[in-house]
Amino acid sequence: MIQRLRLSVAALLWASAAFAAVQVVNERNDLTTDFRFKLVPAPARNDAAAQAVFTLIAGQKDANSGGLDTLHDGQLPRTEDAPRENFFFAAGTAGGQVQIDLGRVLAIKQVNTYSWHNGDRGPQVYTLYASNTQAAAPDHWKQIAHVDTRPKGDEPGGQYGVSISDSTGSLGPYRYLLLDIAPTETNDPFGNTFFSEIDVLAHNGPAPDAVATPPARAEMVEAEGGTFRFLIDTTEAPDLTDWAHTELAPVLREWYPRIVKLLPGEGYEAPRNVRIFFGADMTGLVAGTSGTRVYCAAPWCRQNLKGEAKGAIVHELVHVVQQYERTRRKPNATPPPGWVTEGIADYIRWFIFEPQTHGAEIGARDRARVRYDASYRITANFLNWVATTYDPQIVKHLNAVTRAGRYDKALWQQRTGHTVQELGDEWKAALAKPPRSDQGHAGG
Repeated sequence: MIQRLRLSVAALLWASAAFAAVQVVNERNDLTTDFRFKLVPAPARNDAAAQAVFTLIAGQKDANSGGLDTLHDGQLPRTEDAPRENFFFAAGTAGGQVQIDLGRVLAIKQVNTYSWHNGDRGPQVYTLYASNTQAAAPDHWKQIAHVDTRPKGDEPGGQYGVSISDSTGSLGPYRYLLLDIAPTETNDPFGNTFFSEIDVLAHNGPAPDAVATPPARAEMVEAEGGTFRFLIDTTEAPDLTDWAHTELAPVLREWYPRIVKLLPGEGYEAPRNVRIFFGADMTGLVAGTSGTRVYCAAPWCRQNLKGEAKGAIVHELVHVVQQYERTRRKPNATPPPGWVTEGIADYIRWFIFEPQTHGAEIGARDRARVRYDASYRITANFLNWVATTYDPQIVKHLNAVTRAGRYDKALWQQRTGHTVQELGDEWKAALAKPPRSDQGHAGG
């Protein structure tokens, strides 16, 4: 293992002079699955890297990662979270270095790199070096380009394509390339990029033969004139395609914009692109959300198409709009309480989206032992009671301060004149009384 490259002054001067002609194009596909970009070429299976030797020079492969061969096998991952179909460095490590031996000196036209993940492992951060000397000393490596595709102020998930070329048509004649790869973030151990493919196109090489992408069943749905877009992916559950088109799509069009309006925040802009994926291997689960990705368990949905399926997805859409994950990245922010996160999502689901189902009602046997912070339906019931009894805007305010990382128990006293514990006790007492005929939600 060698240390990260330390270029000499001479090498740095050479690199800065060469930079004037080097062009780095990077593109991101947030809602597609086919690795097709507008400017970056599609991955090829007959490029010079296909027969090259890839060697791990520094760093450690993650135990769940595919081998280095996944970087040049002419195959692409089937989904956005497919560890064995990508290469990535071990969790919690600071990346590493991958060397490519092309076998002979070639005039290199382009170096193209591709990655795919639903979170921080999607973007690419690396520096590309080249040499004609095997096991070259650091001073002999020439820096070609630096790449950093991390989006600013946006969720990082998606497919990324990077193309490095030169305005002269050739990056130069080289045999060896080296990618010095860094993690995209260090807030947690999961910042090492899922690299899917690396292509090297020779200047006089054959015309690229694009890699065939795995077949996909996906429908693009738009709301509010294209302001919001949803990709419904039923590739792993084709039997749900018709239901998704006829039943789920109208819910997305109507209710996502409504949720956005129910949960505003100063200076906050809700995600505009959302992907909904139905997974075949999520047995025993219902649904989950990561950033702007909603994962639905196909086995559970099949059993609940006429029941809770749509409501469960509305619950997850609330999480997309909440974006409390961003709070963890803010310095000195208060982590969002889990009962608040899930309680708000179930409040919107049970009291606004489908109040007619009475899904958050609390039975007589449970009333004595419920707690306001029990999360999900129980907290949703508590929030609805506070909204109808004291403050119609409590949910809107609670969401805004939680998203901003400023949740504090004092807000309950400020908004209602009572501590949250006092409210909880009063709510439990109210549960024992017969419901009023005019009782209902306050609309957030």
